[in-house]
Amino acid sequence: MSKKYPFRFGTLTQRWALPSLSGLQRTLLLFVVLPLLLLTALGIRFGLEQANQFQQQRLKNDLELIGRAISIPIGTALGENDRQAIELALGSVFVLGEVYGASVFDVNGVRLASAGVTESDLTRTPIPDLIVATGESQQGFSQVGGRHLFSHFMPLFDVGGNIQGLIQITRRASDFGRALDQLTIIAWAAWALLGLTIICAVMLGHYGGVGRHVDKLLAHMQQVAQGDHSHRAAQEGPSEVAALAEGLNHMLDSIEQARKEVDGHRAAETALLAQLKDNEKMAAIGGMARGVAHELGAPLSVIDGRARRLQRSSAEDSPQQREFSAIRAQVARLTSTVKQLLDYSRPAASTLRKTDPVQLVDSALDAIKPEFEQTQIQLNSHYQADLPALYGAPARLELALLNLLRNALQAAKNQVDINLSYNEHHLLIRISDDGPGLPETNRAQLVEPFYTTKAPGEGTGLGLAIVQTIVEEHGGELLLSNRPEGGCQVCMQLPAHKETNA
Repeated sequence: MSKKYPFRFGTLTQRWALPSLSGLQRTLLLFVVLPLLLLTALGIRFGLEQANQFQQQRLKNDLELIGRAISIPIGTALGENDRQAIELALGSVFVLGEVYGASVFDVNGVRLASAGVTESDLTRTPIPDLIVATGESQQGFSQVGGRHLFSHFMPLFDVGGNIQGLIQITRRASDFGRALDQLTIIAWAAWALLGLTIICAVMLGHYGGVGRHVDKLLAHMQQVAQGDHSHRAAQEGPSEVAALAEGLNHMLDSIEQARKEVDGHRAAETALLAQLKDNEKMAAIGGMARGVAHELGAPLSVIDGRARRLQRSSAEDSPQQREFSAIRAQVARLTSTVKQLLDYSRPAASTLRKTDPVQLVDSALDAIKPEFEQTQIQLNSHYQADLPALYGAPARLELALLNLLRNALQAAKNQVDINLSYNEHHLLIRISDDGPGLPETNRAQLVEPFYTTKAPGEGTGLGLAIVQTIVEEHGGELLLSNRPEGGCQVCMQLPAHKETNA
């Protein structure tokens, strides 16, 4: 609920945590707290006016009660013309501590006796005439000796009920405002405290009930915005905030689903483009291979046949015998290259049948055993018991195995191992050697056609490309790696049949 802003002073930069009101908090303050404070302020103002009127009326009533209390003894003393009794009665009003002055006037307004601060002469005022005419009390504010006073005038009646004079009782006008001023200070202080309490209650209530949940929701959204698309918001807090979190999660799920669909479409499109590229490449290589086979097949056969006849007619230890053998070896190499081109560009097998992996490997080993016998390389085979069958084209799979075994034979120093095992739903055919191993870089290019790491004249670069094509035809995967103890390991991972061999 707070943001940090840099505060620069001179060359120093400090960060101050300044409170920042959210839009919802400003709305609450503007449309809830402010009207509430205005209503309470109007209520206090109206209450103070009522209290002021009540206070003034109370003070006036107090003076009237005092006047009534002394009117009888003063009226009696005035009828008897006893000035001492009048002054004694006037002096008694000061016992209450609320009277500033008291005096007695005749019906013409001439002052007969006084105590404290009062009017000295009422003959020039209409008050005596009003009291005589109406027989009712009169009151008002006036300036006496530079003092602002409030005066209450009451008629004095004789025994016969006739007005024989009037009494004036005064008190300071400030007495009317003093109590009200104190009440006003207390009221507005209470209003300020109430306003502060309301603001704190609203802010804390908003944060506790809504704000913290909104902050958490914003934090969740920020985490998603930073790239964590798998993150989901916790559905907590009020129902509205929980509904927002649920909507956010639903939106993120939809976006994630759409992204997966787009990725799937892209992957399918990439696979289709790669397949189209491979098909175009295969078509080009196939056309070239057929053309090469057609153009070179017959001449190579003629060359090999004539070299063989000449070789037979020459002496065994003659130089011509060695030349004819070299010619036939080069012809065999060219024939093998054409055959590999035809094998690589040959279409995938249209029908797959149940195949025994042990028979498949044994057939490949029997075919390549003469090549191993011509060298000092030892060939070892290891079969796991109860191997499942696989669906495939035996001729194509045997061709792949022959290429791998031939590569291992060319790279090995002492031995080549072939291992046949089963791992969950896949049949694994591993062929390893103890040669120098694969290069650490450009391994992906090893399965590209015409790419070879062998010396010029020793390889065509089609062996692994043929194996890769055959493995993909059978829905498998070709894995290339180096062994920790040295040498290369090639694994053909092929889908296995659910049933096991009898």
